[in-house]
Amino acid sequence: MEMELWVGSFALFGLCIGSFLNVVAYRVPRGESVVAPPSRCPDCGERVRPYDLIPVVSYVLLCGRCRFCGNPIRARYPAVELLTGTAFAIAAWRMPWSVEALAGALLSTVLIAVVITDIDWRIIPNRIIAWGVGLGLLLRCLSHPLPWWNYALAALACSGLLFLLAIASKGGVGGGDIKLYLFIGLVLGLAPALLSLFAASLFGLLYGCMMLCFKPGFRKDRSLPFAPFIAVGAWWAYWYGQEALDAMLQYLVTV
Repeated sequence: MEMELWVGSFALFGLCIGSFLNVVAYRVPRGESVVAPPSRCPDCGERVRPYDLIPVVSYVLLCGRCRFCGNPIRARYPAVELLTGTAFAIAAWRMPWSVEALAGALLSTVLIAVVITDIDWRIIPNRIIAWGVGLGLLLRCLSHPLPWWNYALAALACSGLLFLLAIASKGGVGGGDIKLYLFIGLVLGLAPALLSLFAASLFGLLYGCMMLCFKPGFRKDRSLPFAPFIAVGAWWAYWYGQEALDAMLQYLVTV
C-alpha cells in the first residue's frame, strides 16, 4: 500500500507539472511570464476558470472544447499532462523512497519542456536550462550515487563534444543542444550521458534516413529538431543505460 501511495503521489504531481509545462512551452519562447497573467483561450481571449484547469479531467469534461467559444482545445495539452504524470510515476516506481526519484522527475520535466519548444520554435530556451541546472545541482548535493566529479565531468564532456561537432559541422548542432547536455550530464553521470548522446545521434540518423526513403518531399538540408531524439536517448540511458553498459562489458570480457 505504501508503494502504491508513493507512485500515485508522484503521478498526480506529474499531472500538475505537465499542466504547468504547457504554460512554460507556450510562454517562455515568447518572453512572457509563466506566473501572470492567468491562462486565456487563444481564440476568444476569455480567461480560463480554475475548475477548467484540472489536468486531463477538465479536457474530458469539456469534450476538448473551450467553455466559451466552443473552439477545439489542442489535444497536445492533456497528452503532455499524461506523459509527464507517467514519467513521474515511472521515476517513483524505479527509485522507491529515494531522492533519485526526484532526479528522474526533474529530468523528465526539462526534457518534455524543451522537446515542445524545439518542435514548435526550433529553440531550447536558456530559462528552462538554467532552472534545470540549478535544481540539478541542488539534487546532486542531496543525492549522488556516483562521485560528484563524475557528474561535473559528464556535463563538461558531453557539452564540449557537441560544441566541437557544431564547429566541425559549421552549425549542424544547435547551441541549445549543447547547453541541454550541461543539464543531462549533471543528472546522468559520465557513462550514461555519453551513451545517451550516442543513442540520440543514432535515433536522429535513423529518422532522417527513413524520411529520405519514404517521404519524397523531405529535404536533406531541412533542419530537424534534435531535442526529441536527445530526450529519448537520455530517458533510455537514465533508466536502462547501466544494464546496457554491463551487458556490453560482459560481452567484451567473454569474447
